[in-house]
Amino acid sequence: MRKYFLSFALGCMSLVTYAQSNYEKVMTEKIVKLEATRSPEELQALANDFQRIAEKEKDKWQPNYYTALAYIQKGRSQMQGGNNQALEETADQAQKFVDAAESLEKNNSEIHLLQKMIYSLKMMVNPMERFRTFGSQAEEELKKAEQLDPSNPRVTLIKAEDTYYTPEQFGGSKTKGMELFKMALDKFNTFKPKTALDPNWGKMEAQYFLSGAAK
Repeated sequence: MRKYFLSFALGCMSLVTYAQSNYEKVMTEKIVKLEATRSPEELQALANDFQRIAEKEKDKWQPNYYTALAYIQKGRSQMQGGNNQALEETADQAQKFVDAAESLEKNNSEIHLLQKMIYSLKMMVNPMERFRTFGSQAEEELKKAEQLDPSNPRVTLIKAEDTYYTPEQFGGSKTKGMELFKMALDKFNTFKPKTALDPNWGKMEAQYFLSGAAK
C-alpha cells in the first residue's frame, strides 16, 4: 500500500512538473513572437493567445501582463498607421488585463509602466483635449514605475521615447532623447529579469533608435 501511495505521489509530481514546463515553453514562444510582431492583426492574435493562458493560469500575473502589452503594442501600431480613433477601445482592452495583473502582483514597476503606456494611448486619441488629464496620469505612473525600480531599463526607454518625440519648446529634443536611449541600453546590458517569464523586452528598440534608423 505504501508503495502504491508513493508511486501515485511521484506521478502527480511528474504531471505538475510537465504542466509547468509546458506553460513556460508556450509562454516563452509567445513572448519572443510578441517582441518581433508589429501588425495590429498579429498583435490581436497574440493578445488572444495570452488571454487564453491567463484564463488557465489564474494565479500567475505574467499572462495578464503580456495580454495587456500585446494590446498596447497594437495601439502603438494603430497610432503609427494614423488610426488614432481606434486607440480608445484598444487601450480599454489593455486596461482590463493590467488590472488583472495588478490584482495578483502589487507594487510592480513593470505593471505601472504599462499603465503609463495605456494613459499615453488614451491621451493620443485627442492630445489637445486630453493632455491635462491622461498626460498627467501617464507622468505619475512613470514616476511610480521608476520609484519602484530605478534600474528598470524599460522605464528609461519610455522616457527616452517621450523626450525624443516631444518638441523642444515643451522640454523635449532628439538630442536629449538619444542620451536617454544610451542610458537605457546601458541598463539593458546589465539587467536580469527575476524569472525567465518576467519582462525583458525593449533592448532592440533602444538599439534601433541609437542606430539612427528612426530618423
